[in-house]
Amino acid sequence: MTDVLHPTTTHDEGHGHEEHHGPSGLLNWLTSTDHKVIGMSYTVTAVIMLVIGGLFAEIVRGQLATPNGHLVSLAQYNELFTMHGSVMIYLFAGPFAFGALANVIVPIQIGAPDMAFPRLNALSYWLYLTGSITMLSGFFTAGGAANFGWVGYAPLSNPLNAPGSGADLWIGGLLLTGFSAIFTGVNLAATVFYLRAPGMTMFRMPIFTWNLLVVAILILLAFPVLTAGLIMLYADRHFGTHIFSVAGGGVPVLWQHIFWFWGHPEVYILALPFFGMVTEIIPVFSKKPVFGYKGMVFATITIAALSLGVWAHHMFTTGVVLLPFFSIMSLL
Repeated sequence: MTDVLHPTTTHDEGHGHEEHHGPSGLLNWLTSTDHKVIGMSYTVTAVIMLVIGGLFAEIVRGQLATPNGHLVSLAQYNELFTMHGSVMIYLFAGPFAFGALANVIVPIQIGAPDMAFPRLNALSYWLYLTGSITMLSGFFTAGGAANFGWVGYAPLSNPLNAPGSGADLWIGGLLLTGFSAIFTGVNLAATVFYLRAPGMTMFRMPIFTWNLLVVAILILLAFPVLTAGLIMLYADRHFGTHIFSVAGGGVPVLWQHIFWFWGHPEVYILALPFFGMVTEIIPVFSKKPVFGYKGMVFATITIAALSLGVWAHHMFTTGVVLLPFFSIMSLL
């Protein structure tokens, strides 16, 4: 690293920049650790997932266009409904927000040569692509894709109510994309903290980069919880652990706590990058500096903090929620 930053050897002036070593074409794309190439890969994959999820939605709407529609069967409708939500939330919106946009824009905005861990960055993309294919492959199994809704509530997702490998592939796909998100969170945070250009202090960073840093921290706090929940769900399905089963002494509503502890920060993991985009675009095109820069930064941090304390407002009807606390936190 020292030699790269402060070269001590001389090179032939006529060579170096003109010569290209290493793979080219498709192999170059497959093996690239360049943040722009990886960002474009995220973008293309996420847009393909958007189209697939949109097609599922069109079929659902077609089924609902007439009373007692017969476009698809009831079982197929449940699969399409589940996979539409899953594709849009897990495979499109999240990876596009903190995968595609972060990779392309953040290193440029802070003057970093690349992401902090380029190979981990490449691994994150391939985990995302593999997880997407894994989840969608449920349609090609004998029992069909997952059919219990994109939230996977227990006991609907237990082996009795959701038999077959489609549900397992849904869990596997989420585990892979979850690790992809966690690795991206590590990379984003490390890049912002350690690879800023000289003079680029934290409070000189663009708002977009600030928002992505907050997103990275939310990812590191929320996604491991979902990952643990998915492992428990898989263990219930295959190893007889009864974590979410009343019959074995488990607590079904525990899944809702775990899921929404991830699910509510996820709302802001999806939204904050676009808040940051708006905050960049308006000052540029109005030719005015953004007003209240530090206030917006601290407001974003506060949003993130509050988002971790309101998960149970998704569960008011369960009867296990402390209503005053979660009502007040939700109002805040």
